[in-house]
Amino acid sequence: MAWRDERGELVVPGDEGQPDVRVPLEIAASYRARTKGLLGRTSLNGALLLSPANSIHTFRMRMPIDVAYLDRRLGVIAVRTMPPGRLGLPRVRARHVVESEAGAMAEWGLRSGVRVTVVTSPPDPDTGQATPTTPRA
Repeated sequence: MAWRDERGELVVPGDEGQPDVRVPLEIAASYRARTKGLLGRTSLNGALLLSPANSIHTFRMRMPIDVAYLDRRLGVIAVRTMPPGRLGLPRVRARHVVESEAGAMAEWGLRSGVRVTVVTSPPDPDTGQATPTTPRA
Protein backbone atom coordinates (compact mmCIF):
# COMPACT_ATOMS: atom_id res chain seq x y z
CA MET A 1 0.00 0.00 0.00
CA ALA A 2 1.24 3.46 -0.80
CA TRP A 3 0.80 5.72 2.18
CA ARG A 4 -0.19 9.37 2.18
CA ASP A 5 0.52 12.07 4.78
CA GLU A 6 -1.70 10.96 7.65
CA ARG A 7 -1.81 9.75 11.22
CA GLY A 8 -1.95 6.21 12.47
CA GLU A 9 -0.36 3.83 14.92
CA LEU A 10 2.92 1.95 14.95
CA VAL A 11 2.41 -1.46 16.52
CA VAL A 12 5.51 -3.04 18.06
CA PRO A 13 4.98 -6.70 18.98
CA GLY A 14 5.42 -7.40 22.68
CA ASP A 15 7.97 -9.85 24.00
CA GLU A 16 6.71 -13.28 25.06
CA GLY A 17 3.64 -12.86 27.22
CA GLN A 18 3.69 -9.07 26.90
CA PRO A 19 1.07 -7.03 25.03
CA ASP A 20 1.87 -5.20 21.82
CA VAL A 21 2.99 -1.58 22.18
CA ARG A 22 0.84 0.87 20.21
CA VAL A 23 2.53 4.18 19.44
CA PRO A 24 0.91 7.30 17.89
CA LEU A 25 2.36 7.72 14.41
CA GLU A 26 2.63 10.53 11.89
CA ILE A 27 3.24 9.36 8.32
CA ALA A 28 5.27 11.61 6.02
CA ALA A 29 4.88 10.23 2.51
CA SER A 30 4.99 13.37 0.38
CA TYR A 31 8.28 14.98 -0.59
CA ARG A 32 7.39 18.10 1.37
CA ALA A 33 6.46 16.23 4.57
CA ARG A 34 9.58 14.02 4.38
CA THR A 35 11.81 17.05 3.83
CA LYS A 36 10.38 18.84 6.86
CA GLY A 37 10.42 15.77 9.10
CA LEU A 38 11.14 16.79 12.69
CA LEU A 39 12.89 20.05 11.82
CA GLY A 40 12.11 22.79 14.32
CA ARG A 41 10.34 20.53 16.80
CA THR A 42 11.39 20.29 20.42
CA SER A 43 9.41 17.13 21.17
CA LEU A 44 7.40 14.38 19.51
CA ASN A 45 4.46 12.43 20.88
CA GLY A 46 5.04 9.00 19.38
CA ALA A 47 6.89 8.48 16.12
CA LEU A 48 7.29 9.79 12.58
CA LEU A 49 7.42 7.40 9.61
CA LEU A 50 9.26 8.65 6.52
CA SER A 51 8.34 6.68 3.43
CA PRO A 52 10.06 6.13 1.12
CA ALA A 53 13.41 6.81 2.79
CA ASN A 54 16.67 4.98 3.44
CA SER A 55 18.68 7.66 5.25
CA ILE A 56 18.17 10.80 7.32
CA HIS A 57 20.04 13.74 8.78
CA THR A 58 19.68 15.67 12.01
CA PHE A 59 20.90 19.06 10.77
CA ARG A 60 18.91 21.94 12.33
CA MET A 61 17.25 19.57 14.79
CA ARG A 62 16.87 20.61 18.39
CA MET A 63 16.95 17.19 20.04
CA PRO A 64 18.65 13.81 19.71
CA ILE A 65 16.46 11.18 18.06
CA ASP A 66 16.15 7.43 17.73
CA VAL A 67 16.12 6.20 14.14
CA ALA A 68 14.87 2.80 12.97
CA TYR A 69 15.54 1.69 9.40
CA LEU A 70 12.82 -0.63 8.04
CA ASP A 71 12.87 -2.95 5.04
CA ARG A 72 10.01 -3.23 2.57
CA ARG A 73 8.13 -5.65 4.84
CA LEU A 74 8.53 -3.37 7.88
CA GLY A 75 11.25 -5.47 9.45
CA VAL A 76 13.71 -3.44 11.53
CA ILE A 77 17.17 -3.48 9.95
CA ALA A 78 18.90 -1.24 12.49
CA VAL A 79 18.15 1.20 15.31
CA ARG A 80 20.45 4.14 16.08
CA THR A 81 20.39 7.20 18.33
CA MET A 82 21.58 10.33 16.55
CA PRO A 83 22.49 13.68 18.13
CA PRO A 84 21.67 16.92 16.28
CA GLY A 85 23.93 17.90 13.37
CA ARG A 86 24.66 14.42 11.99
CA LEU A 87 24.24 12.70 8.65
CA GLY A 88 23.07 9.09 8.74
CA LEU A 89 24.54 6.72 6.19
CA PRO A 90 22.05 5.26 3.70
CA ARG A 91 20.95 1.69 4.39
CA VAL A 92 20.77 -0.24 1.15
CA ARG A 93 17.83 -2.49 2.11
CA ALA A 94 15.90 0.26 3.93
CA ARG A 95 12.64 1.49 2.39
CA HIS A 96 11.24 3.38 5.38
CA VAL A 97 12.63 5.25 8.40
CA VAL A 98 10.95 5.75 11.78
CA GLU A 99 12.06 8.64 13.99
CA SER A 100 11.24 9.25 17.66
CA GLU A 101 12.64 11.02 20.70
CA ALA A 102 15.90 9.51 21.91
CA GLY A 103 15.31 6.53 24.22
CA ALA A 104 11.72 5.91 23.15
CA MET A 105 12.41 2.93 20.88
CA ALA A 106 14.16 1.01 23.65
CA GLU A 107 11.10 1.57 25.86
CA TRP A 108 8.84 0.22 23.11
CA GLY A 109 11.02 -2.85 22.54
CA LEU A 110 11.84 -1.76 18.98
CA ARG A 111 15.11 -3.41 17.99
CA SER A 112 16.78 -5.03 15.03
CA GLY A 113 14.89 -8.10 13.78
CA VAL A 114 11.45 -6.99 14.99
CA ARG A 115 8.68 -6.64 12.43
CA VAL A 116 6.28 -3.75 13.07
CA THR A 117 2.80 -3.03 11.78
CA VAL A 118 1.39 0.32 10.69
CA VAL A 119 -2.32 0.92 11.29
CA THR A 120 -3.91 3.77 9.35
CA SER A 121 -7.55 2.93 8.81
CA PRO A 122 -10.30 3.97 11.21
CA PRO A 123 -11.37 1.32 13.75
CA ASP A 124 -14.05 -1.15 12.75
CA PRO A 125 -17.27 -0.12 14.55
CA ASP A 126 -18.06 -3.74 15.51
CA THR A 127 -14.67 -4.80 16.86
CA GLY A 128 -13.03 -1.48 17.69
CA GLN A 129 -9.86 -2.71 15.97
CA ALA A 130 -8.18 -0.88 13.11
CA THR A 131 -7.04 -2.76 10.02
CA PRO A 132 -3.25 -3.08 9.68
CA THR A 133 -1.77 -1.86 6.44
CA THR A 134 1.54 -2.70 4.85
CA PRO A 135 3.36 -1.12 1.92
CA ARG A 136 3.67 -2.69 -1.49
CA ALA A 137 6.46 -5.25 -1.70
